[in-house]
Amino acid sequence: MFEKSIKLVSHVLTVLVMFFLADSFYLTQKGFVLNDGKIELLRSAQAAESSLQNIDTRSFKINAQYVLGKPNAPVTIYEFSSLGCTHCADFHLGILPKLKQDYIESGKVKLVFADFPIDKKSMQAAMLAHCMAQDKYFDFLGLLFKKQLTWGLSFKTEKLLAGYAGGFGLDSETAQKCMKDDKMAAEIMYVRQQAMERLNIKATPSFLVRSSGGDELITGVPSYSEFREVLNKKLLD
Repeated sequence: MFEKSIKLVSHVLTVLVMFFLADSFYLTQKGFVLNDGKIELLRSAQAAESSLQNIDTRSFKINAQYVLGKPNAPVTIYEFSSLGCTHCADFHLGILPKLKQDYIESGKVKLVFADFPIDKKSMQAAMLAHCMAQDKYFDFLGLLFKKQLTWGLSFKTEKLLAGYAGGFGLDSETAQKCMKDDKMAAEIMYVRQQAMERLNIKATPSFLVRSSGGDELITGVPSYSEFREVLNKKLLD
């Protein structure tokens, strides 16, 4: 029994090491490096820019392709999230529906999803989501968060993700191409890098709440009442 337990632990550790090496190789092939535990664009790492002492949040800009809510809403929530992050799933499945009902559907607030992938699988899921039609994007994100443990722990992640995409009208061949699109991967990681450099984002989820009166950064998943307090304050700016 003891020997079987040792073998099981050894097998699990071997699998984890293989996943880590595979993710590292994948990101390196996409032009990124691991620097002090952070994934960085190779050209940014080579430039060796000094860390910002005073964060100017207004220097952060994002071309919002997918927006949940009315484009002219006075308050914007930028959500920096990984599709493989359990706390991010908690936000999407628990808090976001309440925000939609109380703030987004009424036109007070809009939400922009900014990909912040933490590994190969979350990168593939993000790339696939970007191939969705605009009116299906957030519904697809919701499904990915709901099924997170299934595809995240599977050895057949690409097949599962392609299957989910098929339910949204994306054929298998197109889905496979999406998950191997180097240009799309670079665009996603560029936004991630900008968030790290300009906002000092280091964890998922993180939120930048922006209004005419200024910006406020939130790290982690606050309670709904805490989120409501911030939004109500911003709506008075």
